[in-house]
Amino acid sequence: MTSSTSTSRSLGAWRREPGTALAQATPLPSDATSSFVILTESYAIDVSTEWEPHSHLAHELLWARDGTLTAQIEGQIFTVSEGYGLWIPTGMLHGGRLTAQIKLFSAFFAPERTTTGFRSPTVITMEPLLESLLIHLSSRELSPEARARAEAVVFDVLKPSDHQLALRLPDDPRISGIADRLLADPADNRSLEQWAEDTGISARTITRAYRETTGLSFAQWRQSVKIHRAIELLASGEEVQDVSDLLGYAQPSTFIDAFRRTMGSTPGAFTSANTNK
Repeated sequence: MTSSTSTSRSLGAWRREPGTALAQATPLPSDATSSFVILTESYAIDVSTEWEPHSHLAHELLWARDGTLTAQIEGQIFTVSEGYGLWIPTGMLHGGRLTAQIKLFSAFFAPERTTTGFRSPTVITMEPLLESLLIHLSSRELSPEARARAEAVVFDVLKPSDHQLALRLPDDPRISGIADRLLADPADNRSLEQWAEDTGISARTITRAYRETTGLSFAQWRQSVKIHRAIELLASGEEVQDVSDLLGYAQPSTFIDAFRRTMGSTPGAFTSANTNK
């Protein structure tokens, strides 16, 4: 993995923060052989880091400790915090970003030897047993027999999460500019009518386009953008009050209610659960 710093806009979905490192991925780990089944790598990430869009020659499972991973995959944005992973099928174009001071884990699965049925990006529950097995498999000193036993158990315990937090990006050029601005600044609270006036597109057209391309109303989609960003901010140690302010909520109670409806827990409970994992 190599990296550099940049302040430009990337992926068409978010603004790159100053000092962010830009990393380049490889199709497979350098020591991958024709007979591999699962290979695991890990990295200590000191600064906010982004990966430009790329794909791999194997399925990839990404997860992290002490922060969040946000990925854009074929028109969808996924945000996963500690305790969850993201399965990315082979050949699927994706880019992503990581918060600073995080430890990133990446497990590659040979497609022809993988028994899971995940054919699309999937959020995975990183149960302690699964994570321990994958970290165990990072050792290149395992005997073929020990490796095969561990790999078999991985396939037994690899399960999708009940929370598939994915945000579909609108692919309608009439509203893509609105989406980009909201992704860059989730605190932008312009009303639907104000957006209509600013873009010259009727409120009815904006509403219909969001519903047709994302399955959500404009208000629901914007709320989802805020929650994705809230997960990142909470995982980086921001207080609930500060997150509420940064995301443009009039009252913390409004933010707490919105977070609970989406995530099934309050921001405080979410933070405590991730801190204790």
